[in-house]
Amino acid sequence: QVQLVQSGGGLVQVGGSLRLSCAASGVLFRLGAMEWYRQAQGKQRELVATITTTGSTNHADSVKGRFTISRDNAKNTAYLQMNSLKPEDTAIYYCNAYYISNIGSSPGNSWGQGTQVTVSS
Repeated sequence: QVQLVQSGGGLVQVGGSLRLSCAASGVLFRLGAMEWYRQAQGKQRELVATITTTGSTNHADSVKGRFTISRDNAKNTAYLQMNSLKPEDTAIYYCNAYYISNIGSSPGNSWGQGTQVTVSS
């Protein structure tokens, strides 16, 4: 089993910055792509950013130029640097990671526990 533990988040004023972390642990042969999602109250969960094992990234149009996803493969950790935060960025943020636990195992994925980000105006 692979567990994802998130850290970071909290309350910040408009224009401020936060950094989220997502660390994978457990039985892990290979960690694949990692993603950040968010879910605002009353809305569907949406994909915010994705990073592959080689560092290729994609960001949602709503966060391009403000958020940056990155990863440290040595630490099995992904990050989401959030700058110029807006009230509409308020949501619970979740990380998701794809992995292979052992050689020959089927790929799986795990979710982090979620972390609240609140941007006050």
